[in-house]
Amino acid sequence: MNLLTVMFYSYRSVFIVCILIFGDLIIFAQNRNTVVEVDTIIPLGEVVVNAYQSQGRLDRIPGSLSVLTDKSISAWDANSMATTINSLPGVSMQSGTYATSRIVIRGMGSRTPYNTNRIKFYLNDIPITSSDGVSNPEDIDLQMIDRLEIVKGPASALYGSGLGGTINMYTAENRQTNTNAQIHYGAFNTLKANFGQSVVVDNFSLQAHLSATNSDGYRENNYLKKRTALLAGNAVLKLFDLGYFFYTTYLNAGIPSSIGRTLFDTNPKAAAQNWNDIAGYKRYQKGIAGVSFINRLNRHWQNKLMLFGKWNDSFERRPFNDLDDGSKGGGVRNKLSFTSSKTNLILGFEWITDNYKWLMEKEDVLLNKNRETRNHLNLFSIIYYQPTSKINISIAGAFNKIGYKLVDQFKEDGDKSGNRNFPSMFSPRIGISYALHQALALYGSVGHGFSLPSPEETLLPEGNINSDIKPEEGVQYEVGARLFLFNKRMEIDGTLYAIELNNLLVTKRFTEDIFTGINAGKTRHRGVELMVRNRLFSYKSFPGKLSSDISYTYSTNKFIEFTSEDVKLDGNLLPGIPNYSTQISFHWSPIKSMLIDAQFQSVGRQFLDDANSLYESSYFLSNLKISNRLNVFKDSSISLYVGINNVTNSHYASMVIVNAKAFGSTEPRYYYPALPRHGYIGLNWSF
Repeated sequence: MNLLTVMFYSYRSVFIVCILIFGDLIIFAQNRNTVVEVDTIIPLGEVVVNAYQSQGRLDRIPGSLSVLTDKSISAWDANSMATTINSLPGVSMQSGTYATSRIVIRGMGSRTPYNTNRIKFYLNDIPITSSDGVSNPEDIDLQMIDRLEIVKGPASALYGSGLGGTINMYTAENRQTNTNAQIHYGAFNTLKANFGQSVVVDNFSLQAHLSATNSDGYRENNYLKKRTALLAGNAVLKLFDLGYFFYTTYLNAGIPSSIGRTLFDTNPKAAAQNWNDIAGYKRYQKGIAGVSFINRLNRHWQNKLMLFGKWNDSFERRPFNDLDDGSKGGGVRNKLSFTSSKTNLILGFEWITDNYKWLMEKEDVLLNKNRETRNHLNLFSIIYYQPTSKINISIAGAFNKIGYKLVDQFKEDGDKSGNRNFPSMFSPRIGISYALHQALALYGSVGHGFSLPSPEETLLPEGNINSDIKPEEGVQYEVGARLFLFNKRMEIDGTLYAIELNNLLVTKRFTEDIFTGINAGKTRHRGVELMVRNRLFSYKSFPGKLSSDISYTYSTNKFIEFTSEDVKLDGNLLPGIPNYSTQISFHWSPIKSMLIDAQFQSVGRQFLDDANSLYESSYFLSNLKISNRLNVFKDSSISLYVGINNVTNSHYASMVIVNAKAFGSTEPRYYYPALPRHGYIGLNWSF
């Protein structure tokens, strides 16, 4: 019966997508001879992207890639990164609290308890992921981002460690001087203010963004105080082009933590009792700064050198102990490029080092104190060859060397210092894109990837270095097609993929605050992804312009060889990964000044444990936003907007903890309750 239910919901989702696509085709057929206004939105097929280490047109990229531009990024609630990310196929962002989230790409990263791992993040081509592979995407204010590109699946030949893929974010390229100010108010006494200033003078540009957010939060002990600042720009000098950016985040957020089934059903506003009793919270300040030097050596050769540094100072009050930690680090990244009519060659390296310190204490009694130095070297090379204008072949390879050095500074329970040098990793990749026609391009790729264990996973429960743990390794196979219809007014991108993963890293929990990692066998990930973007009609007057985005993901993620506590679980599905996701959004501008955005999402069920004995049911979400722009002065406009999230007031878990354990008489705490129906209003002034 359960299998029939899964099949019903999966096929229902496919049916809905097919009906919508077919309906769009009918609309196009009826309007092909209609004289319409030329839309100012550039067709996606002409978007230039950088995500494969080389700038090129999206329809010629030899691999799967998802892109969000500034219009898509700003379409939804300014405080919800998950709403934006989840509009893409193959990508799932679960958000538990303001300081707790997890991004999963093609099933990779679902087992990381409280942050994003197995995925690498770049900001303006500079890595912001720490050397141990941990990222905190919730730190980034999306209103500071102009474009977001996601390479899905193992791509270590392109970017180093990261089985799930790579997310590249870019700030805007300034073309004129302007000022932007925004005020945003929403439910739970949430207030956000933004200020942006862009300056362009001759060959120099600068943009500055400041953001401040305060919120009481929906749940108990769920308050937020967040401040972000960005400074970025470039300068064209005689000897080279200079690019720079500085980004910093301050956050102080209460931690309600996850709760058990009883509270989830009866009182989802409640915090976990032990976290609420001690008013647990997380406070940190982070920053990263980078500078790039671009030298055009001659008409064929160009070099881009990037230097960067970063720091993190964090404190977390927890029921079992207090964690005081921080890191300082930096690195260098260099790309030497050769470009000719048929060949593009890239030679590069990336070196990152972090010095991470942490101590734990309880009631002013020191429990441990450690320092760990991490070094990561990545040498990579990529060649693109175009024997004809229709074919693009890429061959890439990367060599990675990673090492940790642990210094135990609390030796009352023995000296646990030691070194951990992982085996050198070589990751090859080959991809091809073939444009059969200007309206159809096929692509395929095979690539190797790997992910390192997190710091917690490299340590045994007693604190010693686990010398036996190995990185996860996987090989991805993908084929896809990009179809452009009706003069590129409809764009369809479909992908089939399979990933074979070895040395699966599993988090084994002993107490609420002590867990370690073990290699526990093999998994297989298979799926289909579909993205359809339509510009349905475009008239000079009412009914105006209407476009839609449709994304669909269906996947099976199975244990092939997996034994946990002497129980064989071969063939079981991996927990924490919905079996399908369908998202449909409409963007309607009935008159020139007004825009109505509507989003509908259906997410399939997901198992909560490796035994597949518990699962979280499927759910449906809808969001609505209406905005109106008024031209008040010359070169000045005010936009007013109002929105409602979770219109249907669905009760579901916005994030789950897989394999949660019960301690004492308490229930296992699997669930982070999602926000109920709530609204927001805002004003944006640009001049």
